[in-house]
Amino acid sequence: MKILLADKDTEVLEVTTYALRRYGFDVIAVRDGVQALRCWKETAPDLVLVEIDLPQLNGFELCREIRQHSTTPEIMVSARTDDEEVVQGFNFGADDYVAKPINHRQLAMRIRAILNRTSGVAGGVIQGGELRAGKLCLDLESHEVTYGVNVVRLTPIEFRIFYLLMMNLGRVVSTERLIEYAWGYSDRDSATLKMHVSRIRQKLALHGSTSDCICSIRWVGYTLKDPELCRGSRAPSRAGSEAG
Repeated sequence: MKILLADKDTEVLEVTTYALRRYGFDVIAVRDGVQALRCWKETAPDLVLVEIDLPQLNGFELCREIRQHSTTPEIMVSARTDDEEVVQGFNFGADDYVAKPINHRQLAMRIRAILNRTSGVAGGVIQGGELRAGKLCLDLESHEVTYGVNVVRLTPIEFRIFYLLMMNLGRVVSTERLIEYAWGYSDRDSATLKMHVSRIRQKLALHGSTSDCICSIRWVGYTLKDPELCRGSRAPSRAGSEAG
């Protein structure tokens, strides 16, 4: 899921970008309202996260401009929390208003809730220590994947890869993003990622066709499809189609 983040504070921008990427989001970060508006037009993000006090075009104006042309979800962020400011944010079309300093875990959950509600995307939802996406269930403590009565245990690296794919069920996650999330840095190559994805497939294959739902998108990344939608269909040919 692609997030456009706009904040004039460089430190806040960097920390929030890092935090949201760790929660599985692709983040485009900018420092002023004009650049944010241009990026919104060029990249079509799934959600806009905007600080009110932006230079050139403030958050209220940016929110209003976007809302005049689109239903893209918007969250306003500000250290100003008096009633008038909050009400004004919603009047300009914001879907939510978050106070600084930001609790990044809560912010990630707010973003996920808004995207699930507005886009209808059946991404993963965390409940009671479990990540659920369709009929798939990933235990966040034991690292076990459950589908029906079948259970598969993943290694820590496999767990992080599968977690990110589940959080973005039905969407393509880039190779670079998966590598960064799984290992915490980006100097692993795509072949290493491919090997771990293959192992996940092999484990899932022990219990039927669930493995067919991890698909590679050549030169881009991987996507996890709902196993229910994969039933009765053949897995796409992977010859020469693995992510580079």
